[in-house]
Amino acid sequence: MSQWSEYTNGERVKLLRGTRTQEDVANASGVSLHTLRKLEQGGNVTLPTLLKVAEGLHTDVSVILGQQAPRRGMSTDDRAMLRALSRAVHDTAAGILLEPAEDALPGPADLAEAASRLWRVYWRGAYTDAGVLAAPFLRSVALYANNAPAGQEAAAAALLSDAYRAAGLVANFLGARDLAYAAISNAMRHSELAADPVRVSMLGSARARVLLRDNRVAQALRETEAVAARHEPTFSEQGTGLLAAYGKNIVFAAVAASRLGDSSRTADLMSQAHAVAARLGRDVFTNGMQFGPAYAGAQAVGVNVALGNAGRALEIAGRFDASGLTQAAHNRMMLDVALAQCDARQWDTSLDTLLEVCSGHPEWARHQAIPGVIIQRAGHASTSRLRKLSQILGTAPTIRLT
Repeated sequence: MSQWSEYTNGERVKLLRGTRTQEDVANASGVSLHTLRKLEQGGNVTLPTLLKVAEGLHTDVSVILGQQAPRRGMSTDDRAMLRALSRAVHDTAAGILLEPAEDALPGPADLAEAASRLWRVYWRGAYTDAGVLAAPFLRSVALYANNAPAGQEAAAAALLSDAYRAAGLVANFLGARDLAYAAISNAMRHSELAADPVRVSMLGSARARVLLRDNRVAQALRETEAVAARHEPTFSEQGTGLLAAYGKNIVFAAVAASRLGDSSRTADLMSQAHAVAARLGRDVFTNGMQFGPAYAGAQAVGVNVALGNAGRALEIAGRFDASGLTQAAHNRMMLDVALAQCDARQWDTSLDTLLEVCSGHPEWARHQAIPGVIIQRAGHASTSRLRKLSQILGTAPTIRLT
């Protein structure tokens, strides 16, 4: 039997379509029947078209590109981690807890230290390692919340919100969409119980991540704009947490608008995001969230790529200081740079950029769809670069996207 990565994109679409008709998938994807037939026959397609077809097939674009096989595309470690994380999310939500000895109950200081360690690993882009930490952390926080002394219930609910949010973000990056939705929903419930406006607001952008990866772009735009409107800080509210959470919702609204091709709306939203970042004056990190000038600048690169402004994206990337970014955010920005170089037909330069990111962080890169897109578009580049990247990502170039 052939390996999933050995099929062409068209063959993978046919297999994923199964017994559904081409008309059914075309209608569900919002593309023409001619376009779907062209794709299945090995023709060139655009990235937006591929994203639409992935949505119509209820799969991730990385599956169509051959980076992941359906259901079994992850490593053994990834699958084991997700099983443990899923059990922790569902058990704690259902109140299934293991009662430790009284002297083994976690304390606030221990949980704060564990949370800090978890977010440091997550910001490196080591999502499997972060998930390994997230499962026991969530169970420990649930135990603490279950035994919290009087007057500490709100603080315990806030910690639970953070733990569920971490679980949801990890699950999302590994493509476990149902688990991501469940974990983020639990996080939202506990943030409301904590009556913490910062955590309530920051969950808008967390949920947007899941919606965007699920190709529910219009919904992501509606929700982030609504959350931002509800939690916009007043002039007297100068707290960095409120401002950062608000700015991050605005950024994710801009990301969604750019993917919908709405350049005017994107420009307005990014202008707001830069204004909030300037007001902060620096990138701040709070409760596992980053926002500030560097983060907004990195997202400006991505939204311009999505809008087809490759030259503008490269100009922004070349003139702003990215030293304040986390490793994962920097990696993601460099993927956008590589895609912009690809759009500008700088094939070898694009693959050099991509190779640098993927060689330095192969496990992170395997969970991203953009490397596969670039590899398949860079048909004019050197085969040695393509071969190295295909080995790192566990995929192979097939058709070239236009």
